[in-house]
Amino acid sequence: QVQVVESGGGLVQAGGALRLSCTASGFPFDDYAMAWFRQAPGKEREGVSCITWGGATTYYADSVKGRFTISGDNDKKTLYLQMNTLKPGDTGMYYCAARVRVGPPWTDVGSYSYWGQGTQVPVSS
Repeated sequence: QVQVVESGGGLVQAGGALRLSCTASGFPFDDYAMAWFRQAPGKEREGVSCITWGGATTYYADSVKGRFTISGDNDKKTLYLQMNTLKPGDTGMYYCAARVRVGPPWTDVGSYSYWGQGTQVPVSS
């Protein structure tokens, strides 16, 4: 049974930092890529960052480059997103997702097979 569970969200002031975690199980990690998406009220879900297991390749949205860092612990089957210098524009529900490594661009929402329930990140100005 596949499980994807996010944690670590919460209210933070602009300029602050937060680390999100995603614990996953039930699929072969070595063959998968995992990503963070976010969705602000009234907007479409957008890709934030992606990593292939083994840490060989990472991807970031332009809006978070230099501020966010994605990483993974293969032994713990846990994905992280370190978010620094947060801005009100980073506000949204953050989702963890997984898919096979080879496929459409990493930002393609429909290409992900497994999703968590999301964790809320409100950033106050």
